[in-house]
Amino acid sequence: MNKNIAVIRGDGIGPEIIAEALKVLDKIGELYGHKFTYTDVDMGGCAIDKWGDPLPQEMLEKCINSDSVLLGAVGGDKWNDVPGNMRPEKGLLRLRAGMGVYSNNRPAKIWKQLSSASPLRKEIVDEGIDFIIVRELIGGIYFGEHKTEGDTAIDVLRYSEAEIERIGRIGFETARKRNKKLCSVEKSNVLDSSRLWKKVMHKLKDEYPDVELSDMLVDNCAMQIVKNPAQFDVIVTENMFGDILSDEASMITGSIGMIPSSSLGATSCGLYEPIHGSAPDIAGKDIANPIGTILSAAMMLRFSFNMEKEADAIENAVSKVLDMGYRTADIMPKDVEEAGKCKKIGCSECGSLIIDNLN
Repeated sequence: MNKNIAVIRGDGIGPEIIAEALKVLDKIGELYGHKFTYTDVDMGGCAIDKWGDPLPQEMLEKCINSDSVLLGAVGGDKWNDVPGNMRPEKGLLRLRAGMGVYSNNRPAKIWKQLSSASPLRKEIVDEGIDFIIVRELIGGIYFGEHKTEGDTAIDVLRYSEAEIERIGRIGFETARKRNKKLCSVEKSNVLDSSRLWKKVMHKLKDEYPDVELSDMLVDNCAMQIVKNPAQFDVIVTENMFGDILSDEASMITGSIGMIPSSSLGATSCGLYEPIHGSAPDIAGKDIANPIGTILSAAMMLRFSFNMEKEADAIENAVSKVLDMGYRTADIMPKDVEEAGKCKKIGCSECGSLIIDNLN
């Protein structure tokens, strides 16, 4: 099978972690008889430097015409002073809108080998952390009107029934494939948009009688994620709430460097990226953790290319490397005795070890 992947290396550590993910994909292609062709795309700060635009239209077209997109990371302090509409992050928002990817699926899963890295108490972690946050991605306050009038700033939060319904269906379908529990998160005691959200979600419930639907206010959800994360299977929520909650959820798993994500719309062409930032302070030092990016590539194989065995092979190889005690700097145990049982490795060595352990 031949697949064309648009590759956005981006800024900071982006090129380093993408390089390791491509090495893994190349090995998968060799082992399973696939051919992956890579089309480089400039986006973010590097595109501003080169083209004066965080995402030129030509680059967006390359992404839209690909089979899927693999993204490293964008942004950094270097571009803090550019106009707001030209910041690197605007390229990412434009990419999501241009591709029509309205659903961001972010797993929050603790690897058993890294359970001691979680900031939560051992008895909470032992109950299990394994849930997915389904976040609406191209609506809400991030895509509403933004303006400043004198000393007053205005940001508009708007959702239609159609926007809520399509992300709600993703939530129900995802729950149906897992443990059939869906928690809809909003702020219906204050916001009109959240009251509409709740109404639409309960209307959809009739189509999914096999899925248990619950409602939770976003502030309570933020507390419950750290108090009792085992209660969650799938959480579905709007854009800003999902942005905040998914970052919180990533930290209880021990390291932001381990978490992949997928963004999908009406087609199989998706956007896959680790959830961490560009970390310019460690760029070029070969100490970044590439696992989140490598697992994002595995998600691409699974959800866009229907390559289940290949995705399993990557995830199993990551688990084997962790079993062997190899750790990048961000996941090295802080306990001296436990750290003595582990071997610290860099970005490129981590990728090579995962390749060595592919089935």
